[in-house]
Amino acid sequence: MPHESRLKFSTDEILANVDTREPLIVKGVKCHGGFDADGHYRSPRTAYRVPAIEAWQRQHVATSGTALFEIPADTVSPQVPNVAQVKFLLRSGVREPMVRWLSEIAIVEGFGAMIRELPVPPLKTFIREDTDGTALAHLVGGLFEAHARDEAGWSEEGGHRQMWDAARDAALSNPAISPEIYAAIIARRGGQPAAMFPELGEPVERLIRFMANVLAIEVFAASTFAWAEEILSDPEVSDAPDDAANLVRYIRSDEAPHVEYLRTALSEIQARTLLTLDGKEIAGRKVVNDLADRSLRTMIRQRLNERPVMVRDLIRRTANVKDVDALMREFDALATPWTPPARYADLAPEASASAPVGY
Repeated sequence: MPHESRLKFSTDEILANVDTREPLIVKGVKCHGGFDADGHYRSPRTAYRVPAIEAWQRQHVATSGTALFEIPADTVSPQVPNVAQVKFLLRSGVREPMVRWLSEIAIVEGFGAMIRELPVPPLKTFIREDTDGTALAHLVGGLFEAHARDEAGWSEEGGHRQMWDAARDAALSNPAISPEIYAAIIARRGGQPAAMFPELGEPVERLIRFMANVLAIEVFAASTFAWAEEILSDPEVSDAPDDAANLVRYIRSDEAPHVEYLRTALSEIQARTLLTLDGKEIAGRKVVNDLADRSLRTMIRQRLNERPVMVRDLIRRTANVKDVDALMREFDALATPWTPPARYADLAPEASASAPVGY
């Protein structure tokens, strides 16, 4: 049976690469993916993974009669700082903030290795309906592992962690990287949130919460990666506009399967009935929607309240200019106004609780 119409795949198939003619070499390190005979970049682990996700999505829509789960576009606020603000800083000789922001993205990508460690309880223990031939049935059958390898690399092969470092070093001519950057990220990482559905048990809620949160991060990251590509491709502010921007472009193409398999698995949960620890039932749609809403509220709050404060503080601490106040006035004048949707109006802009690390 052609794999475009199949619904069941082995782990090896999910992890299989498409054929490439030339490898992607970054700073002497072979990274994942490669280039086909026409010189086009081909993302790793997509020979079966992409058609499998498409087949599961078609099955979901056909059997459930419902659309795939979406992170609403109107919840994704503009990147802070925006493209114009970063280019202004770089033209002004203020490079350290961009060095830090690109380093943070690389470090967070490296955390993707932890995806493979997420426990997945036996599906039959908490889902009433059949899950055979679904994305859910393949989470531990290759999908989480592929995601982890894409982000953090695998064995001697580099992944997004190494590609972001290389893009930064090319665009900004191998800047010095402070070890404090990693420590600051770790310090911002919060603990586990309070349970919203304790009746499901911690392992089940953790699984669904994790997927909803990672999907939200991936969707918000899409705007961040487009932001980085636009900045790093500008020869006025980038020392290697082609090489640096191409690396970001390759990463962006690699991220598409992450968004799609997470959307699919969450959609499959939405369409099913979840079983509580005492044998009662709860609609999967409510669990997914409520947990995703909490993730969105956290990310909106972070971008609206926390990140602007952190950005301005970083610029003031690192800008070696005569008049930092004048610099900040010009920087602030370039800001992009944004108001959250009415349903999230209570989030902006006020002091907020700490948010989990995202892009």
